[in-house]
Amino acid sequence: MCGIVGYIGPERATDILMEGLTRLEYRGYDSAGVAVYENGKIQVIKARGRLDCLRSKLEGQPLYGHVGIGHTRWATHGEPSDENSHPHLSQSGRIAVVHNGIIENYAPLREKLMRKGYEFVSETDTEVFAHLLEDTFSRGNGDILKAVRDTVLKLEGAYALGVLCSRFPDRIIAARKDSPLIVGLGEGCNYIASDIPAVLPYTRRVYLLEEGEMAQVFADHVEIYDMDLQRVDKEVYEVTWSVDAAERGGYAHFMLKEIYDQARAMRDTISPRVKEGRFNLAEAGLTDEMLEKVRRVVITACGTASYAGQVGRSLIEKLCRVPVEIDVASEFRYRDPILSPEDLFIVVSQSGETADTLAALRLAKARGCKVLAITNVVGSTIAREADNVLYTWAGPEIAVASTKAYTTQVLCFMMIALQLALVKGRITQEKYDEYMKEFLTLPDKAEKILEDVTPIQKLAARFFSQEDIFFIGRGLDNALCMEASLKLKEISYIHSEAMPAGELKHGTIALIEPGRLVVAMCTQTATMDKLFSNIREVLTRGAVVLAVGYEDSTREDEATSYRMAIPRTDDLFAPVLAVIPAQLFAYYCAIQRGYDPDKPRNLAKSVTVE
Repeated sequence: MCGIVGYIGPERATDILMEGLTRLEYRGYDSAGVAVYENGKIQVIKARGRLDCLRSKLEGQPLYGHVGIGHTRWATHGEPSDENSHPHLSQSGRIAVVHNGIIENYAPLREKLMRKGYEFVSETDTEVFAHLLEDTFSRGNGDILKAVRDTVLKLEGAYALGVLCSRFPDRIIAARKDSPLIVGLGEGCNYIASDIPAVLPYTRRVYLLEEGEMAQVFADHVEIYDMDLQRVDKEVYEVTWSVDAAERGGYAHFMLKEIYDQARAMRDTISPRVKEGRFNLAEAGLTDEMLEKVRRVVITACGTASYAGQVGRSLIEKLCRVPVEIDVASEFRYRDPILSPEDLFIVVSQSGETADTLAALRLAKARGCKVLAITNVVGSTIAREADNVLYTWAGPEIAVASTKAYTTQVLCFMMIALQLALVKGRITQEKYDEYMKEFLTLPDKAEKILEDVTPIQKLAARFFSQEDIFFIGRGLDNALCMEASLKLKEISYIHSEAMPAGELKHGTIALIEPGRLVVAMCTQTATMDKLFSNIREVLTRGAVVLAVGYEDSTREDEATSYRMAIPRTDDLFAPVLAVIPAQLFAYYCAIQRGYDPDKPRNLAKSVTVE
């Protein structure tokens, strides 16, 4: 959520800031702004709306300074407006601040500052920090780093901060707690950013700031400190992926590119873990000895990652006969969960920065659990704090709506389930080999789905005007329905609901009326008879049914109006293939409705506040 960029060096700062903010647009925002030190003072220009609005203002009022900070804001405190946009100035104008996160105790701090005579021009919690920092700095010894440290110690909540002070125009101060922040290392210049893509055109060398760390960023060097203002020696992290990986590469949208990138991502996730005909997950701490001891699995995640976890639960319970508990991370802590050090505790997060998931991880560790993270981002907070990590190797995912991250997360659960089942003796070596042979064909079958998407485009053209769509399925298909429904509502803004097909008659069938679209996931052979009974229930009430099933099956043609086909695979592996037509259907519905699928309204790529 939100984006931070900072630059200090010989170049014109606004050029670097705007390029960086453009590369962070995928995080979601509704306003933007920059602050640049020029002619002895800090100049701030900001605007509600997209970056083009800010660009227009900068064309009319160009800034030429060589140090500055920029921000894209996703509204939390205060509506989207010029006044509520970042950066925020202190009352004297000497200090400018950009901030990601939420200051939970901003209200009492604001009241205290107002009693001291500070005047507020916005509704934001961030302006509170700007005035509080000025108040602290004015009463201090003239050390801006110490003033920032003393000020953040008064904050409750999460923050990633960039600070510019006109008294010290040779540096940018950065600090982080529960919101990601990096420092990019250039030649004669340096950067700060909330995510790596912002600095990738300029450097591959970065510092990943840890919890409670601060940085003084000069043009020629960087100093890292802890909250006791003791210097910290940091290891430089070398980014291995390319600028091209974070660009559209000729596709109309990042989301479409990432849908087509799934076969490659699947191979990259699978191939390093296959050794001598079996999975080797020792890199993630999942040795045979460790797996033998597993008595219960606990999974927690948010949004799309939680739906990947739902697939994981079904696979592990079915194949391994091990009980699995799953909960959304935003609720997990608040029900005082029962945890044991013997549990295999798994957290799932594309970004590795999801605030609720990170909080669940910390709770589990406090209760003595060993934590396995399934994540895409090397060096992310969750990756660093987990005991072990199973990386998805999906590559950078820029579109807000997750696609290849989901499929690779599901693959990780499939590998865990198969290996656990073999180690525990729940499946024979012969059956394991059979599963492995089919599992390795999944990337090729994903490519086959993407060879001709014209039928899916036509279906989207037919149904994009629907205002309510229902997804039904049973077993693994039910977990798949939840992700398919989420994709549709995220980017096309069509109201959709997903439910176990057997639950239709317990209320929701009252909403079925002539012409209503019902999408039926039809990949689970064991429950197919029951599912088709549910399909007939909605057909008799006038619904139009779109089935997602195997290309060699004819049963769907007999009972449904339309279909999207996938290659035949084992039913256990179907969710990773059947989600691809659902992603494409959502994408083309969004296009038909005139929406940008990369930047859905009100959504952020990485949810770094609770």
